[in-house]
Formats: sequence, C-alpha cells, structure tokens
Amino acid sequence: MFNFEYLTATALEDLPKLLEGNRDENVLLAGGTDLLDRLKERLIRPKRVVNIKAIAELQGIRNGDGLQIGALTTIAEIAAHADIRKKYPVLAQAAGSIATPQLRNMGTIGGNLTQRPRCWYFRGREYRCLKKGGGRCYAVEGLNKYHAIFGGGPCHIVHPSDSAPALIALGASVEVLGASGSKQIPLTDFFVLPKQKLRAETVLEPNQVITQIIIPAPKPGTRSTYLKFREKQSLDFAISSVAAALQVQEGRVQGARIVLGGVAPIPWRVPAAEKELEGRPLNAETIAKAAAAAVANAEPMRENGFKVILTRNLVQRALENLMKE
Repeated sequence: MFNFEYLTATALEDLPKLLEGNRDENVLLAGGTDLLDRLKERLIRPKRVVNIKAIAELQGIRNGDGLQIGALTTIAEIAAHADIRKKYPVLAQAAGSIATPQLRNMGTIGGNLTQRPRCWYFRGREYRCLKKGGGRCYAVEGLNKYHAIFGGGPCHIVHPSDSAPALIALGASVEVLGASGSKQIPLTDFFVLPKQKLRAETVLEPNQVITQIIIPAPKPGTRSTYLKFREKQSLDFAISSVAAALQVQEGRVQGARIVLGGVAPIPWRVPAAEKELEGRPLNAETIAKAAAAAVANAEPMRENGFKVILTRNLVQRALENLMKE
C-alpha cells in the first residue's frame, strides 16, 4: 500500500478546506465499502484520506415535513426504519436489496449515491479507458453484456446505485456543503451523463460533500415499489431495476415517476412511460402501454439486447404490484 495522510474530521464546516484540490487527491472515508476497493486496486492514489465518521450532524433519520436522512446513515438503518417501510416503501425495498447484510451495515446512503462505476474496464488496471483519461471505451467493441442501453456514449457505464432510482422516484434532493456554503440540489439534476462530464458521475465539485438527503412528504394516495433483477439472485448489483411511485386517487393515476436502474450511466427516468399513466385508470391496458413506452428509445449494444425485454417486464410487474394495493 502506498503512503497517504489520514485525518479524522470532527467539524462539518472543516470539510470543504480539507477536500480542496484534485478530486482523487483528497478523498472521504465514510463506510469505505467502495473506497477500500479502489485503494486496493490502485485505481486512485490519494494524498489525503479524511475520515468523517465522527461528525454527528451527518448521522440519523429525522421526521418532519417529509424526511431528512443524514449522509452517514447506513443502508441497514434505512431498510429497517419503520416510517420508511410504511411511507416510503420504494426506498426501504431498494435499500434492502443492496449487497449483503455486512455491507449494508457498513455502507452509507451518501456513499451509495456517489459510488464509482462497476464497469470491468474502469475497474481493471490494465485498461486505460475514457473515464480514466484514455482514448477509448473498451465496451464498444468488447464485452458489453452489462452496459448501458440508454444514454451511453462516449462511455457506456451503468449507474450502480439502488437507492438513487428510489430517491428520484420520491422527488428527493441532496443538501451539499462546499466552500461557499450549503445548497440543495434535486437528485434529478445531481447525476450527469458521460457526454456532459466524462471523468465524474455527479455535479459535486472536489471540495463538496453531501450532508443529507431530503425527501418530501408523500402526497395522498401515493404508492411505491422497487424491483431489481440480478443474476441467480446473487447479492449483486442490478442488471436492471425499476423504482415506481404513483399517486392514485379514485382509481386514476394523478402523478407518476418511473426511474430505471442498471441500464444507463445515470438513474434513468422515463417520462414517456409516466405520460402513459397520468390521468388514466391503473389497469392492464394502461400498464402494458407504459411498460412498452419505458423501453421504446432503448439503444442496446451487441450483447445486451436482453435488457430491453427484461426492463419492460420489470416495469410491467412493478406497476401490476401497485395496481393490487
């Protein structure tokens, strides 16, 4: 292991200064489940690692007009929280699907939202791909079974977070602290495509950190669910997933958010599917049209055309589950 400076931060306001500089020079240690992998594989060689586990303001789940979740709150806490399970089931289900019990007990919600891609070319030391400053995306002509069917190019990663699609379906925002103070960013604006920002996956600047996630109170008649497909029910990342949140009153859909995971470089919201639902009764015909619309603009690669059918079926099944509530 190479040498680096290790600091434990105890004050939230100190973080922007401690993180000044290049994105990979100064890094945060929270749960560490992604950071330790990247350190061991020599994907990054930071000069400073800043432990933030002692900052009390970043911890805990607070009820009020909606929900505020500290960035250091563990995935296990979210999956088990009674109010989240009752009022925000899509988030509890997504959190409960993440990795293994051991990793859920270590991993944090802030880390889950900002983890780096799991593409084997990005993670492999022998490949200097576009995202690492190289000249090509190896997935274009290489093994691309698990890569993007939406929003790809010039890099074709898929976003690895399960919590992100669920939170976007709930209309959540993140509070971010930087050198100029705090601000809120809707999660729909937080993630960026490779064509917008090739070397990063979010709008975070190097000296910014997520402090909490803010979820508005659910509207009357809100129903939500999360479905995830992974190979052989392994405790792994999603090949495809769907987070659905509907507001249903008197049998008709008043509002809809459908967000896909595992199929695009960012959590992929599908307005065309939402449009097929809004103002209509939640029945078999409407659901079938919404599921078809969700994948109408898919652009599969050579080996991942199966994701189109899989994703359509997941959307249909998720909506059918909500129809039964």
